[in-house]
Amino acid sequence: MSGFGGFVARRVIGAIVTLLAISVIIYVVFYVAPGNIAQITCGPRCSPAQVHQVAEQLRLDDPLYLRYWHFLLGVFVGHDYSTGTSVEHCAAPCLGLSYQSDQQVTELILAKLPVTGSLALGAMVLWLLIGVGTGVLSAWRRGRPTERILTGLTLAGTATPVFVIGLILMIVVCGQLELLPFPQYVPFADDPEQWAWNLLLPWLSLALIESAKYARLTRASMLETLAEDHVRTFRAYGVGERSVIGRHALRGAVAPLIALSATDFGSMFGGAVLTETLFGLPGIGQELVQAVKVVDLPVVVGMVLVTGFFVVVANAVADVLYAVADRRVVLV
Repeated sequence: MSGFGGFVARRVIGAIVTLLAISVIIYVVFYVAPGNIAQITCGPRCSPAQVHQVAEQLRLDDPLYLRYWHFLLGVFVGHDYSTGTSVEHCAAPCLGLSYQSDQQVTELILAKLPVTGSLALGAMVLWLLIGVGTGVLSAWRRGRPTERILTGLTLAGTATPVFVIGLILMIVVCGQLELLPFPQYVPFADDPEQWAWNLLLPWLSLALIESAKYARLTRASMLETLAEDHVRTFRAYGVGERSVIGRHALRGAVAPLIALSATDFGSMFGGAVLTETLFGLPGIGQELVQAVKVVDLPVVVGMVLVTGFFVVVANAVADVLYAVADRRVVLV
């Protein structure tokens, strides 16, 4: 396979192999742990009969490779679970059954996914606007007080934890100024305006942190481009500074920004735990914390698998977008 189509195909195959490797590692880490896995999965209040039922469902008497095969088979074709009095079918992709709520893990994740997706998408738009704008202005005003101030702010943003920014915003914006209500997730389909207003503070908390590295990357890329010969030629021919900055210098920073934003968007599905917990957003991060507290093993495994899926897919998309944005990239 050669050319751009072959490059995309190789990235897809690589992503599938990586996902399979991640599933093996996760399964081994969580299900080959010391102790009674059935008791851990079922919980401390389960009766011996319930523990025995869980052990049968997890096929703990089977060899490890066979147990993993049944787990993987459930992801692709579904799985049947005995609830004691009846048999419940878990349609593909089946990630198991929660032993705390008797809810399918896939349904649980799909119910939480819009919250985390809304948080990640809105924050990404804001951090691109703030980060790229700050980086462009910093490169344009190089050597002036404006650049020093912006550089100091970006360093402060990089060093500040997200929960500190979130607490300050809630105290000032919601408490003292009363400009916004305390965040409470409203589905987009119910009220788009309230959906945006209630997510504005979580978006800002994440964007102010993430935008710092985008500002530094944009500034570094633009300064490198501004020092190239073709830019000096444009200036010698009298091309305006705004045109040089907007049409030529910024173009050199687009490719790495696209790749970085795609990767960060995927990572946000697993890294938004602090933000969701701080603002009380019922997303994947908060659900994962609750599952860990009650040792709901199927939910923990399912959440970690889904997080890994988004990270791997985002990295594959980032590679493809980078190649599209910058034709100088060697397609290997």
